[in-house]
Amino acid sequence: MRIGVDTGGTFTDCVILAGGKVKILKVFSTPADASKAIVQGVLQLAGDEIALRKGMKKGRAPKRREAARSVLEVIHGTTVGTNSLLERRGAKVALITTAGFEDLFEIGRQARPRLYDLNVQRDPPLIPRTMRFGVRERVGADRGIALSITEREIRRTISLVKKSGADSVALCFLFAFSNPAHERRMARALESLGLPLSVSHDILPEFREFERLSTVVINAYLAPRMGTYLRNLESRMGEEVRRLKRSPGSVGGKASPTAFTQSRIYVMQSNGGISTASRAGQQPVRTILSGPAGGVVASAWLAEQIGLKRAISFDMGGTSTDVCLLDGPPRTTNETSLAGLPVAVPVLDVHSVGAGGGSLARIDAGGALRVGPESAGASPGPICYGRGGSGLTVTDANLVLGRLDPEYFLGGTCRLDVEAAEQGFKKFLAGPARHVGFASAAKLAAGIVAVSNATMEKALRVISVERGYDPRDFSLICYGGAGGLHAADLARALGLPTVIVPQNPGAFSALGILFSDVVRDVSQSVLLPAPSAGISNERILLKDLVRRFERLHHLALSELRREGFDAARARASHRLDVRYQGQSYELSVPFSSGFRQSFHREHAKAYGYSYPERCLEIVNLRLRLVIPTPKSRWRPRKSGPGHQSRQAFLKSKPVWFGGKLLPTGIYDRERLAPGAELPGPAVIMEYSATTVVPPDFACRVDEHLNLILQRRQGDRS
Repeated sequence: MRIGVDTGGTFTDCVILAGGKVKILKVFSTPADASKAIVQGVLQLAGDEIALRKGMKKGRAPKRREAARSVLEVIHGTTVGTNSLLERRGAKVALITTAGFEDLFEIGRQARPRLYDLNVQRDPPLIPRTMRFGVRERVGADRGIALSITEREIRRTISLVKKSGADSVALCFLFAFSNPAHERRMARALESLGLPLSVSHDILPEFREFERLSTVVINAYLAPRMGTYLRNLESRMGEEVRRLKRSPGSVGGKASPTAFTQSRIYVMQSNGGISTASRAGQQPVRTILSGPAGGVVASAWLAEQIGLKRAISFDMGGTSTDVCLLDGPPRTTNETSLAGLPVAVPVLDVHSVGAGGGSLARIDAGGALRVGPESAGASPGPICYGRGGSGLTVTDANLVLGRLDPEYFLGGTCRLDVEAAEQGFKKFLAGPARHVGFASAAKLAAGIVAVSNATMEKALRVISVERGYDPRDFSLICYGGAGGLHAADLARALGLPTVIVPQNPGAFSALGILFSDVVRDVSQSVLLPAPSAGISNERILLKDLVRRFERLHHLALSELRREGFDAARARASHRLDVRYQGQSYELSVPFSSGFRQSFHREHAKAYGYSYPERCLEIVNLRLRLVIPTPKSRWRPRKSGPGHQSRQAFLKSKPVWFGGKLLPTGIYDRERLAPGAELPGPAVIMEYSATTVVPPDFACRVDEHLNLILQRRQGDRS
């Protein structure tokens, strides 16, 4: 049994695919120990599914072989690494680097965070100067040993690390990406300390010293906490599985009909693939966008299912909003940053902003209304959750506007406290907002929603307009617990023609995590000149590149086998990072005999010009191995009779739109069949999310049970 889990700031989403149907469960996250919510949700969902299967097979003879091989696989998207870095709650790290380069991590690229701010203040470095140790050694740019490292120097360094009280060690020598001999010697010696060790030639064997150093330091900063968290999760899940095996009892408050023999934990990586928990604990820097990556994978899968070539994924959860432009398969980038620090491992090209359902409203020093990036999180959460929250959030605003219904939240399992939310608005109007000019709670709530929308609209412009794409050519795939409440407003603002709300949008990222393949990315800097094209030169160059890729391929396959994967099923793709000689930036193109022409085309597309006569330089080799995992291909459903929308009607109530209270139909999505059409205004309720159809929009249900929102013809400006 495979269950996908996405841990968010407010809810932990669990998803299982059974019989071609997606079943989900949302439980409140437990920020103090995220593994508690995961184990609770996974075992409850697994118990429900097992009970259902047992009921369906009642009367049949049990299959002993199946029972003996009953394995619970949990594929987990985590925010532990991201939050640890953003909140500066990582380990005490000792940095070991080449003597004379101890301050490189603090100097960086000397780029100012805000160009025109004369009083700009940088955040303090993750590693203070007293924890950075230089080693007298030197590898030259030609890979030769310019200054050999001595045993005495190694012993001196180990002594300094011991005295520092470090929890983790980052090791990064100059030019170790091309000749790691010194790093290997030092790493073997450091193993005696028993501390988590992050070594640059293992994590990122690429040039650009600062980016490599920053990536390794971040990995070391996160490794102890991530490693402990994943070990605790594996231990807690394993112990619960063993307990149920010894004495089948209750799972999630329900009788457990059977028990698993073992459990396995896999972790979603930022590159859109999964890995083992042990590897994620050793290289947590590869999980910094773990959760958002799942949503992008699910969006790409959905786009393929419905034949959509261009889309923008829009994931609005409780804490943040993540957007990604899809013009074909999801793109990865090696040029991202988090908390102001570069991270050079492959990540999906996702842009995130601090706007979510739990984002807190405030009045700044200039009297302007601000929303986020601070969030109420899962504990205490929005005021209306009744868990002790006191700050106004976007969720509270949507409730006051009538766009959330207190009776149907989470399928009726969690009743929202309207009175508490209204009381919170009264206090805010009498306190922080008393001089701002909001005349009523409804106007303040509309203002909170508008400010939140402006933040998300800016994020959508960053990945589309600012990169040369016209958003009018794209559809918006909207998901996340709060996404459907705001998607139509954002589509209107940007001119997006269509909003697509998939089934179970509040757990869509967890579905993407469940569908994700095993992915292993390896790379190597070569800085190899590519002389002018000639038959003999070209053959020599291509043979050399093939040999280098074969070495990377062998290394990656060996790693996959050691981790228990079926490496024989791995599919390989090869790419080159290429630039014109003398340039300081490169573009990635597929490796083939025509890579030169591909590069010239990509350069012209990106920068408006190319120089076909100039010599090229091959900077990096990149290899990706993918082992496919089981996926579903849903069959289209036939349209139902037109009266299906009437069967889904729950009630009518007044909802605020454009400063007016309008009678609005409330509908149950579970009762909407393909072909059903709903004119706005309407609010569509389901277990994991709510979708708002404004007065100038209409909604229809397609053959895959997606909600399709489009502006009415007469309302288009």
